[in-house]
Formats: sequence, structure tokens, C-alpha cells
Amino acid sequence: MSALERSVAASSAAPATGVDASAIDRAMSRYADGDDRAFGEVFDALAPRLHSFLRRLAGSDELAGDLVQETFLRMHRARGSFARSGAVLPWAYAIARNCYVTHTRSFKTKVSRASIDIQEHEVPTGLETNAEEAASALERAAIVERTLARMSEVNREAFILIRFEGQSVADASQILGVSESAVKLRAFRAYEQLREALGRP
Repeated sequence: MSALERSVAASSAAPATGVDASAIDRAMSRYADGDDRAFGEVFDALAPRLHSFLRRLAGSDELAGDLVQETFLRMHRARGSFARSGAVLPWAYAIARNCYVTHTRSFKTKVSRASIDIQEHEVPTGLETNAEEAASALERAAIVERTLARMSEVNREAFILIRFEGQSVADASQILGVSESAVKLRAFRAYEQLREALGRP
């Protein structure tokens, strides 16, 4: 793993860790079939992931919370169309992204900037840690945040989905509605922009 990849990876623990995707799929299938008790399982598994994704897109915890609620409302309304053998994660991410896009368009605002909370960035800890190392880590975190904010929306979305949300290229392709090649190209362009900003070879 390159220095850039370590720096970016440190900025967020992937919400996917420890999540049993097949269990979520089964719960969603039960919910789609009318078992309202399954909603709690679906919500508990997806809400933190969707909030993290939307906060990075919108740059606001409050707005992300509102969009998560809208996402689940749309999921409820569309649950009858959920493919029982399908994967719920790409489906839910696509709905969340559509909620975000709808919000930005309806209020005629500029695309909200992805925000990476500096507190999420890994700062060296332990007896060997010193003020210079901590300051350097925070400076890198700020550079990553500013660079993501300046990126084109399409590149930022692809990068966030793959690097921060742990989605596969295939799932990101489904969420964004573009080919896998397009996802790879967008993520690569974002990666190159970050590498240049961080002064990595």
C-alpha cells in the first residue's frame, strides 16, 4: 500500500467491516414481503453506512440525517420492487445518492462538498507520538478534505464509494449508473488528484 493509500485509508474506518451483507439481504426480502418487523434489522444495518456516505457527499451531519430519513422513506415506498434475490446495499446506496441529487437540484445549490471530519483521521498515538507527527497528520487530513471539495462530483462520488464505503467497482457501477470502466477511471482521476495534492510520487 502506498503512502497516499495509507493516508486516505486512515481517514475513515470502512463501515462495511463486520457487516453480513447476506443477512441484510434476507431481512430486506422479508420486509419487502410485508414483514414489518424486519425493518429494524434493515435500518440498524444500513443507517450508519448511509449516513456516513451522505455526510461525505453533503458535508453536513444535519443534512445527512435528513437525507437518511428520506432514503428509508423511499425504500419503504419501493420495497415491493426490491428483487428478492438482489443485493440491498447497492440498491440502498443508489436511492441515497438520488435523494442527495434531488436535494441539490431542488434548491438550486451548488454540489455540496464532501467533508472528511479531521477527527476521523488517524493521528499517531502512543509514547512515540510527538507534536510534530500529530500536526503533520492533521495537515494531511486537511489537504485530503480540501482536495475532495475541489474535485468534480463524478470523481468524488466514485472515490468515496470505493475508498471510504468499501464498495466494489461492480457495486459502485450499479449505484452510479455507469460502466465499471467509467467508475475505475473516475476513481483513478480522484486518486491522482489526491496524490498530487499530497506531493506523492
